[in-house]
Formats: sequence, structure tokens, C-alpha cells
Amino acid sequence: MEISLNLIALLFFVALIAGFIDAIAGGGGLITIPALLMTGVPPAMALGTNKLQACGGSFSASFYFLRKRAVDLKEIWLLVLMTFIGAVLGTILIQLVDSALIKKVIPFLVLAIGLYFLFTPNLGDEDRHKRISYATFAFSAGFGIGFYDGFFGPGTGSLLSLAFVTLLGFNLAKATAHAKVLNFTSNIAALLLFLIGGQIWWEAGLVMMLGQIIGANLGAKMVLSKGKQLIRPMVVIMSFIMTAKMAYDQGWFG
Repeated sequence: MEISLNLIALLFFVALIAGFIDAIAGGGGLITIPALLMTGVPPAMALGTNKLQACGGSFSASFYFLRKRAVDLKEIWLLVLMTFIGAVLGTILIQLVDSALIKKVIPFLVLAIGLYFLFTPNLGDEDRHKRISYATFAFSAGFGIGFYDGFFGPGTGSLLSLAFVTLLGFNLAKATAHAKVLNFTSNIAALLLFLIGGQIWWEAGLVMMLGQIIGANLGAKMVLSKGKQLIRPMVVIMSFIMTAKMAYDQGWFG
């Protein structure tokens, strides 16, 4: 597809904003996928291109967190591996089955996450004792949420952050940093399969990737500097927005 300078500029700034939001609270796809669909690109290619540009944002944020030693890869290598495997299987399955049922259930799940963060003001204030081991987390939450991201995706960042806080006892900033690394892992897994299927609009994807890298780097800095003061309200707001968007897409409002 041909791409004009005006469209390049629009997609760049859309991706920059989405990358900033996604690094803090997740939900950036709510902005980028509709923007891609509005260009007239086929839905499958919009999803593949979205994964390409999302990898730029999640990599930028992940690299920042790793460079600042907020995440230790040696400690979470099994989480990364199981998230990757789960995402690969989820991406394969979504191409074979009807996702209508999960699309109906997910708005309730995302809404529940938002409400949970809203009504537990002390959640993630500081590190607490972990309830399960890293290995158990890898084979349950890591694999399961990775599978979900490959299969459908909205709210993955919020799900991962909540899992790190409640199951491993991480504070909110630390949970967000680790969630972004696993989110990058699942993005890469899904992108590889979209590449095999040839569902990438490279011109748009690369332009948006640049915007994502800039926005995500700015968002990651805010996570480590502002911590819970910024993350909690952003997670709540994005959860409610995601719920409303998915409900609207499913025709809940007539």
C-alpha cells in the first residue's frame, strides 16, 4: 500500500502516544489498531502491523528497565520462556478457531482489573512476600497470559502487572517493569507468526515503531520516577476505556 506524508506523520504521533500510555498502563493497541484500520488496510494486516510497531515500544521500555536494573533476566528467564511458548500457541490457535466467546468475556475481566486497582489503594505500595515460586508463576501466569496475548491481547499489560503484584509480591513500579519485559516477549512471538503469514505493512509499521520507541522510553522513565502515583490511576483509566471500547465494538450500547 502507498503511504502519504500526512499519513506517515499521523501514524507516527499515534504510535508515540500509544507507546507512552502502554509503557505505564497497557492498552496502547486501543489507539494503534483503530488508526491502522482507518487507513483501509485488511484486519489481519492491521493486527500484524500493530504487533510490529508494538515490539518497538515494548522493546524500548524493556531495554530501559533492564538498563536501570529494574529487571534481572537471569532471575526471570523461565517466565520469559513460558510466556513466549504461550504466545506462540495462542497466535496459532486464534487462526484456527472462533474467538467470539473470549471477546464477550474479556470486557468483564478488564473491568474487574480496573475496579480492583481502584478499590485497593495500598496495592503494590511496597514489596511483599511472594505467594508462589517463580517456576510456578512461569507455568501458570506467564504461560497463560502469554497465550492470551497471542490469542486476543487487550489488557495484557494490566493482567501481568496484577499477577506480579498479587502472586509474587512486587511493588507496582517493579511489577510494571517486569510486565513490560514479558509483554515484549509475547509481542515478538506473535510477530514471528505474522511475518510467516506475510501480514505486515512494513512502511506503516516501521514509522509507527519509531514513534513507539520514543513514547515508550518516555513512559518507562515516568514509571521509575513517579511510580504508583502515576501507574495506579493510569491502569484504572485504561481499564475502563478498554472495557467501554470492547463493549461498544460488541454492540452493547445498541
